[in-house]
Amino acid sequence: MSEPGGPPRHVHHALAQRRWPLLDDDGGTLVLVPVGSTEQHGPHLPLGTDTMVAAAVARLAAERLVAAGRRITVAPTVSYGASGEHEDFPGTVSIGHEALYLLLVELGRSACRWAQGVVLVNGHGGNVPTLRRAVALLRHEGRPVAWTSCGVPGGDAHAGRTETSILRHLAPWSVQPGLAEPGVTTPASELMAELVAKGVRAVSPNGVLGDPTGSSAAEGREIVEALVSRVVAELEDVDVDDDGRLRARRPAQTREPAP
Repeated sequence: MSEPGGPPRHVHHALAQRRWPLLDDDGGTLVLVPVGSTEQHGPHLPLGTDTMVAAAVARLAAERLVAAGRRITVAPTVSYGASGEHEDFPGTVSIGHEALYLLLVELGRSACRWAQGVVLVNGHGGNVPTLRRAVALLRHEGRPVAWTSCGVPGGDAHAGRTETSILRHLAPWSVQPGLAEPGVTTPASELMAELVAKGVRAVSPNGVLGDPTGSSAAEGREIVEALVSRVVAELEDVDVDDDGRLRARRPAQTREPAP
């Protein structure tokens, strides 16, 4: 339940809305930090797509765990990431790998002074190398920090059917389906060298790596449910691999669909 006069139930575990005495206890809280980006996502999706997905997955996972009695707090989202490959498109704002690295390291050091632990919930694939570096240093320092991903196995790479379906479910107001059009559909693994050397716009003029046509809110709901269930299972087990990433020791249990 929310405190009288406080925020609604669905944000009662949001760090920015809490008061410090609520966090000053012996048990501590696990802090989830959504990490996204501000970058082009084709002509039909908003620049904050990765940020919105990371924030939603962290919030929905936290709601389930809080309802089960866990102490979870969701920190404000890191909305800028390493998006240099998208900088040829207006609207993209990248802070680069070094700035992101310093931000995550100092964030982890500070939060671990009072938190039980910190989990970075990443929504942008370009952040991954830096997440690994930052978490490796923090863990080497003895701090309980790990990361997890909002990536979808088998999904298309960028602004395609996968992300479009997710946004049509989470934030339908933010999507312009009539502007959705296919981009380059070659697997990202085959394009990686050119993407790194020349940037996304040289490979796909509309910024899409995939085909968003055929996306649907129903498909997005299924994808989000799978993502949230996986992250919940990881947070229940708290098992960390050699890259500092959370993994579930057992399959995610069947749960009610995400709202």
